[in-house]
Amino acid sequence: METTRFWDALTPRAQEALRQAGATVVIRPGRFLMREHTRASQVFVLRSGAVKVWVDRAGEIAILDVLGPGDLVGELEAVDGGIRHANVEAATRVEALVLPAARFRSVLDAHPGAVWAVAAVLAERLRDSNELRVAHFPDDPERRLAGRLLRLVARFGSPAKEEHPDGVTEEGVLVRVPVSQQDLGRWAGMGRRKVAQILAAEPVRDGLTVARSAIIVRSADVLHRLAGDDD
Repeated sequence: METTRFWDALTPRAQEALRQAGATVVIRPGRFLMREHTRASQVFVLRSGAVKVWVDRAGEIAILDVLGPGDLVGELEAVDGGIRHANVEAATRVEALVLPAARFRSVLDAHPGAVWAVAAVLAERLRDSNELRVAHFPDDPERRLAGRLLRLVARFGSPAKEEHPDGVTEEGVLVRVPVSQQDLGRWAGMGRRKVAQILAAEPVRDGLTVARSAIIVRSADVLHRLAGDDD
């Protein structure tokens, strides 16, 4: 699964214009970049770390996305001036470039090609939202969970090696982001128990480990089969 990173889609000149227009901030884990139902007019470009985008509906938490380096936060409100539609919380230490929405729009006006970078991000998120919606009808929790895990791998995955006592070295992918089984359920539209059931089934349990602070993917094929990519 490919993800579109806003920063990577910009030209070097547009990147420099944003650097000049913004300021670098550091946000500690658990702090909010923005809160739902507010009108704070700031846009963030994430440079490092991870944030969770979530909403609270009558005490029930639903995670909309997990964003990382190169991603854009607050673009919808910058476009239409509306209220924040979700909370954005730092899951790790985050470094970001922040600038007022009006200044962000000025940079886009001065570098028209940057508008297409925003459009590419919105298109990718719409495709992902549609994919998640389709996996609800008919209900396919395995596909939904696999889609969330593949999204994390695409954004945060790095090569890793695991050495076994017998001397065998196994290559895989490490996602060093604190996303719990409960978080995955809130993101994929199911309970934590269902997430645990899917992860414990063969062959998923041999190809994937979801720990408190990291996810280890030993076999990407397992995730792709779970997502139905081999249909």
